[in-house]
Amino acid sequence: MTIPYTSIVKTIEKILKYLSDNKSVSGTEIANHLGISRQAVNKHLKTLIQRGKVQKEGNTRAAIYFHATGKLKKVYIKSFKKFYQLSNLKEDTVFWEINTLLNLKRQVRHNIFEIIQYVFTEMLNNAIDHSKSMKCLIEVRIDQYNSQIIIRDYGIGLFFSIFTKFGLSDEYQAVGELLKGKTTTMSERHSGEGIFFTSKAVDFASFRSHKINLIFDNKKDDIYVKQEKHVQGSEVILQIGRNSKKNLNDVFNQFAPAEYEYSFEKTKVHIKLYLQSFVSRSEARRLLTGLEKFSEIILNFKGVSLIGQGFADEIFRVFQNKHPDIKIKTENVLPAIRQMINHVVDNNFNK
Repeated sequence: MTIPYTSIVKTIEKILKYLSDNKSVSGTEIANHLGISRQAVNKHLKTLIQRGKVQKEGNTRAAIYFHATGKLKKVYIKSFKKFYQLSNLKEDTVFWEINTLLNLKRQVRHNIFEIIQYVFTEMLNNAIDHSKSMKCLIEVRIDQYNSQIIIRDYGIGLFFSIFTKFGLSDEYQAVGELLKGKTTTMSERHSGEGIFFTSKAVDFASFRSHKINLIFDNKKDDIYVKQEKHVQGSEVILQIGRNSKKNLNDVFNQFAPAEYEYSFEKTKVHIKLYLQSFVSRSEARRLLTGLEKFSEIILNFKGVSLIGQGFADEIFRVFQNKHPDIKIKTENVLPAIRQMINHVVDNNFNK
């Protein structure tokens, strides 16, 4: 049953009035006063905290809430912002500086601390080695619910770097190459795994450069590209919930499992992000470029309604016959696409 919007507004107004009338109260006291569940109260309080109307002190059931004063803005428990010169900068030194200033180990759970340390050092190292920028801006913010990292450089741009290195047709094609994993412009020093695993480890990730913004919304299991106003260089925004149960080892094991001796041999390809149509063999070959490096490929057909026979044949017959040891799996496949794949596979098998 959907709760009417007017009822939600009235409940929020009652919460704010109760907080205004009392110096500080617990969530249980609010629930008892309004005669609603603690779960419902927590949902409203979370919204009010994010809007800056309510502030929170303490954790879990020991937390108390009070009415915020002044301008409506998000309340950060801890925040850090500083420009760094990238020449001779060491990412681990910067991380431990921020850890000391914000006391990160006490602010977040151990599993979240490990994720923050990994994604921060990977992304800052990318800026140091690849951006060709003189400086970068680093921000770390922690509010009641989330931890956020922003790394902004003013160099050549993430997608432009890949576009020029591999001679691609445009920067949008570079997005597709980046998503496969193992794509790097500096193979002698980098494996190309950093952005791939970083995008999987957090709840939300945004990689913005020039007019392209590549967004990972892992809570919704969605990846999409937005065209935005041109910006110089690259901006990486990463966010993870302070109460997230994500574990870095689980992320690694998903794509570097024991069956492949914990090596990065498994990747997932989101087909819709690579091409505008899925008909020809040339389009399939472009999609498959670089995938021969992996032992297992998962092709995600979410958002794809139709593929051509040539496209399917190039992947499931030609490429598979050329690389018989590579496992090709599919997911989110519509019946029409499954029928085309089965047709190609059956013809190959019967030859």
